Amino acid sequence: MQFSESWLRQYVNPDLDSQALGHAMTMAGLEVEEQHTVAPAFTQIVVAQILSAEQHPDADRLRVCKVDVGTGEALQIVCGAPNARAGIKIPCALVGAVLPPSEAGGKPFQIKVGKLRGVESQGMLCSGRELGLGDDHEGILELPLDAPVGKDIRAFLDLDDQIFIIKLTPNKADCLSLLGIAREVSATTGAALCTPQWTNVSSAIQDKLKVTVEDADLCGRFAGRVIRGVNPQAKTPEHIVQRLARAGQRSISVLVDLSNYVMLEMGQPTHVFDIDQLNGDLAVRWAKPGESLVLLNGQTVTPVPVDRIGKVLAVGVVADQSGPVALAGVMGGSHCAVTDNTQNIYVEAAFWKPSAIQGRARSFNFSTDAAHRFERGVDPQNTVNCLEYLTALIVEICGGAAGPIDDQVLALPERKPVSMRLARAVKVIGIPLTNTIVSDVFKRLGFEFKLEANDVYVVTPPSYRFDIEIEEDLIEEVARLYGFENIPDIPPRASLKMSAKAEAKRGVHLLRQRLALQGYQEAVNFGFTDLESEQRLAGATEQDIIAVVNPIANQYGVMRSNLWGGLLANLKSNLNKGAARVRLFEAGQVFKRNAAIEEAAGQVAGFYQPQQVGGLAYGSFVPEQWASINRLVDFFDVKGDLQRVLDPLHITTEAAVHPALHPGRSAQILLHTAKGRAPIGWIGELHPGLQQAYELPQAPVLFELDLEAILNLGLPQPEELSKFPAVQRDLAVVVKQSVAAQSLLDVMAASRQQFITDVVLFDEFKPKAGSSSMGDDEKSLAFRVTLLSKEETLQEAQIEAVMKALLGALEKNCAARLR
Repeated sequence: MQFSESWLRQYVNPDLDSQALGHAMTMAGLEVEEQHTVAPAFTQIVVAQILSAEQHPDADRLRVCKVDVGTGEALQIVCGAPNARAGIKIPCALVGAVLPPSEAGGKPFQIKVGKLRGVESQGMLCSGRELGLGDDHEGILELPLDAPVGKDIRAFLDLDDQIFIIKLTPNKADCLSLLGIAREVSATTGAALCTPQWTNVSSAIQDKLKVTVEDADLCGRFAGRVIRGVNPQAKTPEHIVQRLARAGQRSISVLVDLSNYVMLEMGQPTHVFDIDQLNGDLAVRWAKPGESLVLLNGQTVTPVPVDRIGKVLAVGVVADQSGPVALAGVMGGSHCAVTDNTQNIYVEAAFWKPSAIQGRARSFNFSTDAAHRFERGVDPQNTVNCLEYLTALIVEICGGAAGPIDDQVLALPERKPVSMRLARAVKVIGIPLTNTIVSDVFKRLGFEFKLEANDVYVVTPPSYRFDIEIEEDLIEEVARLYGFENIPDIPPRASLKMSAKAEAKRGVHLLRQRLALQGYQEAVNFGFTDLESEQRLAGATEQDIIAVVNPIANQYGVMRSNLWGGLLANLKSNLNKGAARVRLFEAGQVFKRNAAIEEAAGQVAGFYQPQQVGGLAYGSFVPEQWASINRLVDFFDVKGDLQRVLDPLHITTEAAVHPALHPGRSAQILLHTAKGRAPIGWIGELHPGLQQAYELPQAPVLFELDLEAILNLGLPQPEELSKFPAVQRDLAVVVKQSVAAQSLLDVMAASRQQFITDVVLFDEFKPKAGSSSMGDDEKSLAFRVTLLSKEETLQEAQIEAVMKALLGALEKNCAARLR
């Protein structure tokens, strides 16, 4: 929000200088992002009049001007401006004047007596750009004919007026106008508030344009009136042009200027239609498929766009009998816009529901001042007042006869009372508040309130305060008006207690450290992802998707249900920068729908938000070196990394299918506990289709683990060391190639043979075609069995009994035979 100090002080004039006023607004929550004078600093530039302008004897484009600067003696100044002519009044820089730099970082320019093509020049006639008033330098700046000659130009044009640029938070829609800011300044400083005054225009004609509001969920109030016989070529008053310019608005035409002026002053956007270009009555409704509209900016739109997650976004329109003539609350159409030939107009002001406007302008890739205000909330009780004000300005400046106002009130927002406990405010703000202080704050803000038992305030928010909905909103208002600077800076005090480290639980930082020791680097990504990645990697349906209501960018439109999307994007980025070997991991939160989840501390009903650890490995299995053959990382390399990271937990893998992983090279990760095996994650190569979609030369190996499951270690159980030597025996068996080695290990573990401390697979052999010892569909697996007794040295008979029992279990359960 940009405006000039002089415009603000017309409504509220506190006894503060410019810097103090800016500081007061900032401390009241209206952050002054930028504050500067209308024009940069310069000296000795005055109002002057050109007495004569003769052609330079030696230059076709130069004129020799005699200029009256109010000193009683005409100055001779050589000027190249095409509009230099006798009789006009212009700014003149005298000898010794210091002009602002022509470009950022440049040095000020001092005017001296000089010669141009042999003719002496005793000053300079200035353009707007040379005064820092814009980029126009096609000619010298022409001033009004009543400008007093010799007067300092800064004083005449009020160039020391301050420009404030306020950075408003989204909840402060009531301050998107000069009146709203004046209200805040009045409440903050105690200065009197002077609201704009005008005389309502009486109806001189009885003409009405029929408007039918078909959808009350789009428009809660619609008011308009016909004005006939206006002069669209009338000149916009200079003070309005100046105020618009200092608010960052350029002057377009008198009718458009007056509409913009009312919007900036009162906060109510309005629109002016050329009624002769409309085809019949108007209807306010949602747009229909197939309709299109050429907007004032020249853009042709189909007002049924699709939002970021693929859903149709309903857009409101104002339509005549031929179709849409304006996007509701956003922008008007070009074919019914006012022009220099317009004579009869229809002026409308409406209350559009914020939910019906939010996101509509952005869906068409542009933004407007009107949409910016309507989507945050415009005062529905001020609609007719603003229409009356605009009518008064139009009739005063452009003439014309106004018809009666047609005001349709359909569904205005209900301002529900909000309660605030004094004790709660004291606790949140941390200062000793009293009823006197709080009552004074609410009175200054113009809030209607009742003080009930137990110091409970029941406040009815004004119609322009859409941000007052809960108790905390009122507490914030009390803190703002009390003054953030008046709240003492008292650090909290508490007794520190050293907590014992949980012996049965592993911290996530230790997991990070262990992954780093395995060569993985940590990545930190947003909890958002794009819709396409979510559907690819999780196989998510429309019911599974958790859409972000107001995403910061298109690629962050939904909440992630896994960590792989961000990690694959990180991988792609690293490969584009020349990396050949990448190891990445991330520990973070994912988001899934779960109707069984109930509302509780730290969780939201209907949503499961677990912590997970995910990672990927790409490229060679070890950095390139002379001592080992270079090969690509595979499933078993990453599985080994996870086993070392999770030690002493025992994990195994079991073949399973995941939509993001290679169907034949993926598995579910199972955690072995005293209660059995529990699935805790996934591991496998990226699916070939996704490898192609991400344009990866090779498939990375991905893994994902539930963090909570791998943090619980249990208490360590000490065991007595044996005094006797361990014995190792090898057991080689032949099984079908379809039999997994893990199934044999599971069978041997389930047999619970005495003395066995460890069983390790150390060899796999697959015969060549036509082998006499094994079939083509068979393989040999060799296991090394370690046996140990704590009471005695094991004898051969004891060892053989155990080995026979193991072989018997394998023969029975896995159809194995001794090799």
